[in-house]
Amino acid sequence: MSSKLSAFFGQLVVACLCAVGAVVLRELTDLILPAGAGPFALTFPFVLFATLFARWTAGVITMLLSALFAWFFVLPVNNSFTFEVASDAPRVLVNVLSGFLIVALAEYYRRVVRQAISTRDALAEERKLLLQEIDHRVKNKFAMVSGLVRIEARGAKSHDARQALERLQGRVESISKVHEALFRDEDGDSRVDMQVYLSSLCNSLRDGVVTQDGVQVVTDLRPVNLSRDKAIAVGLVVNELFTNAVKHAFEGREKGEIRVLLETEPAGLVVTVADDGVGMPTGDTRKGSLGQGLLQSFAESAEGELEYPEVAQGTCVRLRLPYR
Repeated sequence: MSSKLSAFFGQLVVACLCAVGAVVLRELTDLILPAGAGPFALTFPFVLFATLFARWTAGVITMLLSALFAWFFVLPVNNSFTFEVASDAPRVLVNVLSGFLIVALAEYYRRVVRQAISTRDALAEERKLLLQEIDHRVKNKFAMVSGLVRIEARGAKSHDARQALERLQGRVESISKVHEALFRDEDGDSRVDMQVYLSSLCNSLRDGVVTQDGVQVVTDLRPVNLSRDKAIAVGLVVNELFTNAVKHAFEGREKGEIRVLLETEPAGLVVTVADDGVGMPTGDTRKGSLGQGLLQSFAESAEGELEYPEVAQGTCVRLRLPYR
């Protein structure tokens, strides 16, 4: 069976069902109201439904079948196509033409809606392709910048310069991971899934920064969404604290653990970066340095506050921020 014949058969079935529905409703109405009240009025809703559901062919067939039924069985003379009153003929013609007009309007509406849906889908597909192209180009730019910084770090003559460039590369990676988390969402939501983002960032830092085989990275992250700008700031805080732990916590040690936690509490969110290393040096070294100044700046960008709780071993830093 060809597709056109199959489609016509489906339209015919819908038309017959709608015509039967109109007849049944007609009979039920005659039980309540005087027989023959509104012989054609109850046909129009079924004509409209048939047209919208199965195109204009179904609507026309429904109208013809229903009109013939009303003409033959409802209008006087009953069981006959003759009219008891000659003036009924023009009224029947007007009702039938009104039904065909409903078919035409319903078909026009159906086509307009389908065209609008097709246009919307086409625009959505075009938008998706454009976003993918932008995503690809931005990823290439991040990779290029990260590669250039890596090359400069390898060629740096001083240890301090090399460490500074490695930190810069980590910050680029942090922002790059936010971009990846944003473009995973095809709906274009500007909020970042922090569980996915921080997990990806920690994996990247583990592969790119941790050089000791015995240092393990453990994450425990709750599923939370944050705005793009706040997510970038949180990522930069985690990047700084993570690289600080790698740089200072495990000197002279073969094993260690860096923990990154994202927890929720009634007052907001808590991001924790902790290690079981040698701990902070004696004395207050948290203020005045460039690294601590950057940390404070990043925390303020996230609208949060840094805490340095005392722990039995190693170092622990918490970032508390409101969740909104």
